[in-house]
Parts: sequence; structure tokens; C-alpha cells
Amino acid sequence: MAEATLAAGVLAGSRRALAKAITLVESTRPDHGERALGLLDALLPHAGRSIRVGITGVPGVGKSTFIEVLGMQLIAQGHRVAVLAVDPSSSRSGGSILGDKTRMERLSLREEAFIRPTPAAGALGGVAGKTREAMLLCEAAGFDVIIVETVGVGQSETAVAGMTDVFVLLQLPNAGDELQALKKGIVELADIVVVNKSDLDPVAAELAAGQMKSALALLRPASKSWQPQVLTLSAARNQGVDGFWRVVENYRHVLQASGEFEAKRHRQARYWMWALIDSGLSRRFRNHPEVKTALPELAAAVEAGTTTPAAAAKRLLALFENRN
Repeated sequence: MAEATLAAGVLAGSRRALAKAITLVESTRPDHGERALGLLDALLPHAGRSIRVGITGVPGVGKSTFIEVLGMQLIAQGHRVAVLAVDPSSSRSGGSILGDKTRMERLSLREEAFIRPTPAAGALGGVAGKTREAMLLCEAAGFDVIIVETVGVGQSETAVAGMTDVFVLLQLPNAGDELQALKKGIVELADIVVVNKSDLDPVAAELAAGQMKSALALLRPASKSWQPQVLTLSAARNQGVDGFWRVVENYRHVLQASGEFEAKRHRQARYWMWALIDSGLSRRFRNHPEVKTALPELAAAVEAGTTTPAAAAKRLLALFENRN
């Protein structure tokens, strides 16, 4: 499908065209990369009009149920919802479960929704390398709420916080030590903390919410105009999800009024540029003929302890820069 035809299909709101466009930008083929850049340039003026929501939490916290209930409510209010659900990839086989369409069966059947399961393939924080581009494509297709669901298994979540407008941490009423191990890095990134499944143990849910509020009070807020909020709800029983979205809308209103909303997006765009530069340089380095030839021997020497990592890296970089 030619880029012009594909762009027209995306702008018309075709989910099939959108899926093809995301597949194109995810491709690692150099010729596809050039076509993807042209497509993104054509669609960029039509992007940027959504609210971008990042959602994370440990496995079993109910992310998929929460997103489905939220998505159905938003559709009832006239929104169009895109979910970019990033699944963990096996470090051994490279395989991925990609089960989000199964877990969000009702939402996946709605024309106003688009669910894209994508393997993380080892990307930092469980965020696929082309998630930012996929967000822009979804926005150009007319989806005004973009939800990025991350792996939530303990990796750094800085990546998703750096590409969304509001970052949401879901937690369980009785999370125990597993959550404690995650709290330090993630809580300071969270704009909203949600204690889900509160119906299972209301007392524990309120206790967890109180502890989280106390913890947040000790941290410096990421925004000068917003103090992170803590909510309790039950997505499975559809209790409190509407209140969550009111908090999201208030967050957006507060940050837009202070000018922080646009400033945040500008910083994210600049970071995105540098991330792409770093990624491109790394790819070119690894594909450099002389580097590819010397790498196995130098890597073996590092492993054997006959040379230092610093010396090996210096040698490889010299080859990349065509110096002896």
C-alpha cells in the first residue's frame, strides 16, 4: 500500500490502515524505515490532539480489566480509545504472549476502539521501541484517548512516563513485598495512584491508600501545580472508574492552565529526538563491517579477562570511526 493511500486510510479512521501503518513503522527493514518517515511526516500535522495516559502495575493488579472498563465508559461519552498494550518478550525465545485482545474482548469489538498488542522485545521499561510513533498514528486516525499499558514487572518505567501526559500506577490492597520493591522508582513518577480491587478488602485498600498518600507527601512532585492523587476503586465491579477519569481531566486542566502541559510535551519531543539518535548510532555501530568482524574476538577477550571492557570498547569505537 503506497504511503499516500495509507495516510488517507489512517486519516479516514480505518483501523485496518492504522494497523498497517504501525506495522510499517515497527519494521526494521531500511526501505520500510524511509517509507515510515514519509508517512509520519505526512500525518504529524494531524496528531497531538489526544490525552496520553500511561498505566503500569504488577501482574495481577487488574490493568486489562481497568482499561477495558475505562475504555467502554469513555466510548459511551463519545471518545475514541486506542490501547497500545506492550507485552513482555521472552529473553530466551523472543516470543510474546500478546493476549490483551483476549483480555479486553468487549473493548476490542468496538469500532471506536483500537487495541494494538506489541512485544517489548527487551526494550527498556517494557515499552516497545516504536510506541511513540504508534501514538502519533493513532492520534492522526482520530483517537483522542491513547492508553499505553506497560509490562509492570519491575523494569524502569521512565520510558512511558517520558512519552505520556499522565502516568498512572495501579496497586493492590495487599501488595506486600513485591510492591515495596517497585515503589521507590515508580511512585515518584506517578501522577495518579490507583488502589484497584478495593472490594476484596476495603479496610486494606483504605490503609494502602493512606500509606501511599503519606509516601507521596515526602516526595517532590514532578509538577509545580499538581499534587499526585491516590484513589481506591474496583474495576471488576465498575466502582470508582468514572471518578478516576474526572481526576485525569482535572489534571489536564490544571497543567494546561499553568502552561506545564505543553512544556512537558516539548521536553518529551526533544528527548524523543535524542533517543532516536542514540538508537540510530547504536544500530549503525553494530552493523559496521569492521566492528562486526572484530567484535566476537574482543568480546571473548573481555570474557576471558585478557582485556578490559574499556580497552575493547575503545578499539571498537576506533574501528567505527575508521581510525587505527
